Amino acid sequence: MSHFTHLVEIMEHLRGANGCPWDKEQTHESLKPYLIEEAYELIDAIDSGVDADTADELGDVLLQVVFHAQIAAEENRFTIEDVSKAIADKLIRRHPHVFGEVPVETADQVVENWQVIKSREKAEKKETGSALSGVPRHLPALLRAFQIQKKAARVGFDWEQTDEVIAKVMEEVTELQRAETQREKEEEFGDLLFSLVNLARFLKIDPEAALGQTVSKFQSRFEFIEIELEKRNKMPQDATLPEMDALWEQAKKAGGGMR
Repeated sequence: MSHFTHLVEIMEHLRGANGCPWDKEQTHESLKPYLIEEAYELIDAIDSGVDADTADELGDVLLQVVFHAQIAAEENRFTIEDVSKAIADKLIRRHPHVFGEVPVETADQVVENWQVIKSREKAEKKETGSALSGVPRHLPALLRAFQIQKKAARVGFDWEQTDEVIAKVMEEVTELQRAETQREKEEEFGDLLFSLVNLARFLKIDPEAALGQTVSKFQSRFEFIEIELEKRNKMPQDATLPEMDALWEQAKKAGGGMR
């Protein structure tokens, strides 16, 4: 018996008559927060570079897939075999350059073909909707903006030069400075963030990852300040701003980067 088959059988048992009360109560809806949480924990594990942690978190994500499939199987909707077959068929269908005779030379051509095939599939299913459809509403706003912009760009609605995007960022900064009411400030701040995401896309930067790195860097520098202040029997709220600024500069020299 494969470990995967064993996992499926364990989940079936947990949901069975003599299984776990908690597992038996779960639904697709109730499990949604756990799926999101496990995905983020997997990202943290990948960033850590520890293979054992990554394997462990991949297992947790896989468990969510098996869990949802088991719930559906009990309702005679679909099974884990249906899930596996669907993704296997999709991979073969969307890689004609590997499993067919379509020639490609670059990764960009692969992406272009993927989108053409995806659009054809939607047409065959008679699915209608915007060129921007398919981006999950529950994505973090920064990532959602990035995906929306990429979809708009694929149909030709995009800037031509990076300088144009930079000019738009500066324009949004000016509009934010001129905003008077709280509502105007919020709207203009959103526009500024959206234009910065556009700039990140032109610079081939993942804005979500870039901001995450900066937040981690800030946290590391601030924790350095706390440690140094503790050596002086102080807490941040007991220190002066110039004192903390000086420690911040020390943290910069130790780790480089952030102002």
